[in-house]
Amino acid sequence: MPFDPAIDARQLQEAVAAIRQHTDLEPELALVLGSGLGALADEVEDPVVLTTAEVPHYPQSTVEGHAGRLVIGRLAGRPVLVIQGRIHGYEGHDARALGFPVRLAHALGARGLLLTNAAGGINPAFGPGTLMLISDHLNLAFQSPLAGPVGEGEVRFPDLSNPYDEPWREQARNIAITRKIPYREGVYVWTSGPSYETPAEIRFFARVGADAVGMSTVPEALQAAALDLPVLGISTITNPAAGLQDTPLDHSEVLEVGRQVRDRLAAWVRGIVAESRL
Repeated sequence: MPFDPAIDARQLQEAVAAIRQHTDLEPELALVLGSGLGALADEVEDPVVLTTAEVPHYPQSTVEGHAGRLVIGRLAGRPVLVIQGRIHGYEGHDARALGFPVRLAHALGARGLLLTNAAGGINPAFGPGTLMLISDHLNLAFQSPLAGPVGEGEVRFPDLSNPYDEPWREQARNIAITRKIPYREGVYVWTSGPSYETPAEIRFFARVGADAVGMSTVPEALQAAALDLPVLGISTITNPAAGLQDTPLDHSEVLEVGRQVRDRLAAWVRGIVAESRL
């Protein structure tokens, strides 16, 4: 059943009101932290921490490595909202729900959205531990949080010729170079999960131009586009995708590589937060 825009707007207002009972800080940037990357939230200064269960209508995360917390405070001197653990369609949430955290961040005042994720490497040059700046995406889950009636403040047909803001990407490149953080740049493909992809699917993705694969990020980028919210995306390549390694894929491997690379990722994100101008 399609969502009701009036109910959608009311639920968002109630979520904002619940957060405003704890803080009046307006975040300039919102950061969504992917699998195993949530430790960055511990660097937020003067944090106001809410579990997502405390926020009315917020969909709940059920995946290991996704804490289900909102942290509002200052990172590198700038006011931020850190979404510590995201939600996924494979948990049973409908596509509209996947955009709720982005709509909430926008309603709280965020002017930019930085997305991180853990991803499988398709490009053979992108080994485990690679940080990949997302240049574009492929939506092979064939879903969208924008389907149905137009939500409040949303564009009906958002332009996706620049889904990951090029000027912001240029700033991120310069920050990585200055801080001597190695990175790659490539195309991310979204699949619905929760099963990992088959070797045949990975071969297909490679042929159509994908460099990495995961089960998140794209719905958030779509929601941001409808709200005219600039997006920057960074993937941590945690493992070769199916058929590109001899051992079966394991979520614990994803979390472990995320832990190994988190210092480099944290340094890059910290620099992006401190120096980016949108």
